[in-house]
Amino acid sequence: MVERLWAGWRIPSAEAAAAEAAVAEAAAAEAAAAEAAVADGPEVPEGTTLFEAILHSGLPDEETCIVWRGELCFALLNIYPYARGHLLVVPYRPVTALGDLTSDEHDELWAAVRSATLAVTAAYEPHGINVGANLGRGSGAGVPDHLHVHVVPRFAGDTNFMTSVANVRVMPETLSDTWHQLVASWPAV
Repeated sequence: MVERLWAGWRIPSAEAAAAEAAVAEAAAAEAAAAEAAVADGPEVPEGTTLFEAILHSGLPDEETCIVWRGELCFALLNIYPYARGHLLVVPYRPVTALGDLTSDEHDELWAAVRSATLAVTAAYEPHGINVGANLGRGSGAGVPDHLHVHVVPRFAGDTNFMTSVANVRVMPETLSDTWHQLVASWPAV
């Protein structure tokens, strides 16, 4: 006699996986468009950092993913996020080390990091937040020529089988949606 193994969860799970794949595809296309928009912006002098190129692109903040601008620092979305809401807090001036910051830059940078944690908490209610800076190429910095601090909301299960097995992250929303969420949640000064 044939036994039956009822797996009523499979169709909803497959439908959810298809929806996640569509969101991931849209997010990848959006990230590529954001990267191309920066690359297609006005020419910047050689030796200009990625963050300076973004600042001088002339594009609207929504297109460059800039969430907040201060007097000496700004915050923008990481277009290759580890989790939704992944922000970078960056001084306008391209320095490579914390010790190179002026006192005013230091104060505004860390106040902005604090505001970024408040914004991601208000927008996403994460289970935790990673805050950190990779200083220098040897530490894994993707942009070693311009200091930046990562603010990454973390959620239980955000490193799942897709990341472990396929080295793929599934983002549940587009960068545009994330930008709107964080702009609306950024604390008033």
